[in-house]
Amino acid sequence: MHSINSNDWRLSVAPMMDWTDRHCRYFHRLLSPNARLYTEMVTSAALVRGKQLRLLEHSQQEHPVALQLGGSDPHELAEAARHGADAGYDEINLNVGCPSDRVQSGRFGACLMREPVLVGDCVTAMRDAVSVPVTVKCRIGVDEQDEYADLQHFTETMLQAGVEVLVVHARKAWLQGLSPKENREIPPLDYQRVYRLKREFPQLVVVINGGITAVDAVREHLAHVDGVMLGRAAYHDPYVLARVEQALYGVPLPTRESVLQHMRPYVEAELARGTALKHISRHILGLYQGEPGARGFRRVLSEGAHREGAGWALLEQAMAPMLAAA
Repeated sequence: MHSINSNDWRLSVAPMMDWTDRHCRYFHRLLSPNARLYTEMVTSAALVRGKQLRLLEHSQQEHPVALQLGGSDPHELAEAARHGADAGYDEINLNVGCPSDRVQSGRFGACLMREPVLVGDCVTAMRDAVSVPVTVKCRIGVDEQDEYADLQHFTETMLQAGVEVLVVHARKAWLQGLSPKENREIPPLDYQRVYRLKREFPQLVVVINGGITAVDAVREHLAHVDGVMLGRAAYHDPYVLARVEQALYGVPLPTRESVLQHMRPYVEAELARGTALKHISRHILGLYQGEPGARGFRRVLSEGAHREGAGWALLEQAMAPMLAAA
């Protein structure tokens, strides 16, 4: 087993369905050399029964990178975890926080917080199968089951199963009556509950997630917990990753243009493999968020990337007015 160093989880980017694909992670890595990156959730059934091992594809530059799995069958999760470790992932993360209907019907995601013993069995099976860390991502509660005591019991069960790292989205999940999007916005954030968890379980590496968008907030949270996971902010305003990187690790702030230039070999290699530019460029749209000319940059990319034969020249075209203004 690897020994856990809490510093490895100081900064990470949340696993986000349909977002944090390999192109996104490559781009995020250029902005943040130290952040821990996560895949979007892959179901254990897709890997084991569907034999869709192509879902594990990633590039060496992405490390440290974790595979997030969804599922509730300990044997199947163990096999999926093994596939992930064999593919080179640095961590296997079990999702018990996602509130989507599709996830509930498959009995995984947030509904599993009601079944801590089953989650513990899943974790134990996964830990027996791989030597990389097995971690859990959860919410602070689910539906009516949202007393602190419920979270405490869940956490105790995780510790007994050998979990050393718990990523906590600081909102509860309402499985009935709220859409996944509403579940990211409506239940109020309760950071204090996550801080309390860290105080009461000091041996556990606790990473906080939910609504964190700025460097000052990251610093504030790190006074109370071991790590911060950025979610939507890293997508809508990806340059925030470079700012946090500078604040936490003293890494010089790269220019946005230099980040894009570093993307060029990757973009060209992917185009040569037959990847359409739009699959890569959609992750870059927010790079100039808040800067003069940002809207024009987004427009050039979003209008041009889906056209036949779109390539690196389109990125040059989008960047040109930004360079002229700089």
